[in-house]
Amino acid sequence: MTRSPDAPGQEYAERCYRSSGGIGGGVLLLALAAWLGGDAIVSGEGDAPWLALAGLLFAVPLIIAFTLRPAVWAGEERLLVRNPFRTITLPWACVEAVRAGYSSEVLAGGAKYQLWAIPVSLRQRKRATRRQGSGSQDGPLRAPSDQAIADLGELAERCASNEGAQGQPSVRWAYELMVPSAIGLVLLAVLAAVI
Repeated sequence: MTRSPDAPGQEYAERCYRSSGGIGGGVLLLALAAWLGGDAIVSGEGDAPWLALAGLLFAVPLIIAFTLRPAVWAGEERLLVRNPFRTITLPWACVEAVRAGYSSEVLAGGAKYQLWAIPVSLRQRKRATRRQGSGSQDGPLRAPSDQAIADLGELAERCASNEGAQGQPSVRWAYELMVPSAIGLVLLAVLAAVI
């Protein structure tokens, strides 16, 4: 997870939480798709270039959606959650709880939204518990995801009464990723039927 530092003169600057493992995995998957798909398009014979092109049109938006896209931004007025296919804007006044069990989630406006950008690691949680129990102070006493959730919960409590933090949740679907992937799937089905 990456977080931007507080700006000087501000009580709390906007912070961004992202999964560095997700970003790294996404970059590797995109490189692999470009290598294999590019090779099939350039040197493939027969229908292979068209199948590779349709496959890339289907797979690349999905790789981006599940690895590079997820992020959580927290500011003085709202929490912005960007998940694979939705962007949810939650003014702090409507946030009821931020919690992490087996996944990170926020409860707002009577609905539950997953925080894909803050993955829960049971291994890191167990390691932090062991360090806390042994009295060792050389590492964090909380898992990074648990610390991020605690920070967001504290921010929700502190900022809920701000004038700019009032409002209802709003959801926007990521059609810019869903439409190309659906077109690629349809092209793959058509090509598979024709071949």
